[in-house]
Amino acid sequence: MNKLDESAIYSNYSYTDQRDSFSQQANQATQTTQESTLRSEVEKSLLRYFQHLENEPVTDLHQMVMSEVEAPLLEAVMRYTGNNQSKASIMLGLNRGTLRTKLKNYGML
Repeated sequence: MNKLDESAIYSNYSYTDQRDSFSQQANQATQTTQESTLRSEVEKSLLRYFQHLENEPVTDLHQMVMSEVEAPLLEAVMRYTGNNQSKASIMLGLNRGTLRTKLKNYGML
């Protein structure tokens, strides 16, 4: 099979097929995942999100996911460091000014 044949297969792939595939993946992830990792939890959350889309257009998915993950990350690190921004910025690998900007954006400062 050449690349053109492969692209023809993918171009016939409809949203319904994708939703069914995501449903199957979500069921498999729920049944087979014993260990709960951040990665597996994000994957399960995204699969649930895609299942509930009902053909609605999606934009800025990356920004939505990042803000959903970043806010609790910042909260946890700030708690862990006793609200010490210098320690938190080192732990996160961020410049302290960048950390302060993020904290302000999420209403944590």
